[in-house]
Amino acid sequence: MRWLAAALSLMASAVLAQEPSWLLVAPQRVVAGQRFEVIVVAPPDEALPDELTLRVQVDSVELSIPARAQAVAHGSRRRYGATMPLRAGGPATLSLSEYDSNAIALVIARGDAMQRLTGREQAAEEPPLSEQDPVYFVLGAHQGANARFQLSFKYRLFDPSTGFGAQRPWLVGFYFGYTQTSLWDLSADSKPFHDTAYRPSFFWKWERFDEQTWVDGARLGFEHESNGQAEDLSRSINTLFVRPEWRWSVGRGGTLEFTPKIYAYLSTQENPDIASYRGYVDWRVRHDAGGQWITTAVARAGTAGKGSVLVDMSRRTRDVRVGPVGGYLHLQYFNGYGESILDYNVRRPWQLRVGLAIVP
Repeated sequence: MRWLAAALSLMASAVLAQEPSWLLVAPQRVVAGQRFEVIVVAPPDEALPDELTLRVQVDSVELSIPARAQAVAHGSRRRYGATMPLRAGGPATLSLSEYDSNAIALVIARGDAMQRLTGREQAAEEPPLSEQDPVYFVLGAHQGANARFQLSFKYRLFDPSTGFGAQRPWLVGFYFGYTQTSLWDLSADSKPFHDTAYRPSFFWKWERFDEQTWVDGARLGFEHESNGQAEDLSRSINTLFVRPEWRWSVGRGGTLEFTPKIYAYLSTQENPDIASYRGYVDWRVRHDAGGQWITTAVARAGTAGKGSVLVDMSRRTRDVRVGPVGGYLHLQYFNGYGESILDYNVRRPWQLRVGLAIVP
């Protein structure tokens, strides 16, 4: 398909793009509500302004922070001061808003009692409703379920500033999550949905607040997954899961995450042999190359030697925005068994899809 070739060519061109012309140097750890300094290096023949704007990307939300020069420029270098907003927290990327610069991976820490219990809590300022898994729409060229889209969010159950959340800070770590993944057969005459997986969950989230803890974060909870069908087409499972999280700074402002999701099946009546195809762990690795290219791979290895691999690649584009959220060109590859819960024991042809993502 011509559109698919064009999209792949566009994403390949982005990889070969030249390095950012402005250079940003910043600390790797900043405390919410406190001042911090950065160094900006301008390209030749470019003037360094007295004021500029920093862009902070926390998950899918972008924050703009004014920064003011702290001294006169020394050649092409100048030091700027800014204050990190109280509502920011956790892993983030920092870049220049008005100029094409590199992105710095940093951790925004909170200094209150809430941080000791829930780590990245975003305490009083985090929106109750936020993203959870990637949100995207992608389309492939193969026959069958060639389109796939996913919606996902999480909702914090207790307000940290009032009621039980203020009295018992550990409760603020409880969330309700929901993810919906649909496979859509656009090659068929009536263009039916092949299958949809509905995954509500209830979990407790924690992230570390010091440098000594051996794990960066964890989630513990319960998840239900079903396709909402009846009789022979019905599929559902209930699981208990724990997801430890490790993060490292790599390359030029990049981050690497390893977040395996380990689960135990509570009920599998409609698909008793699902562990043969899924196993008991979703092995997940995510690389963020300075907020530009983001690559995520999830692999499953079943107990019968059957499994699957899902690879998502997203490239930020400044021309696509949904409100305050930036858009991404999205490339997805799937191969193996069980792309949907209906086909948990079926291996269909591999799929390469291209589209757009809001949350990569």
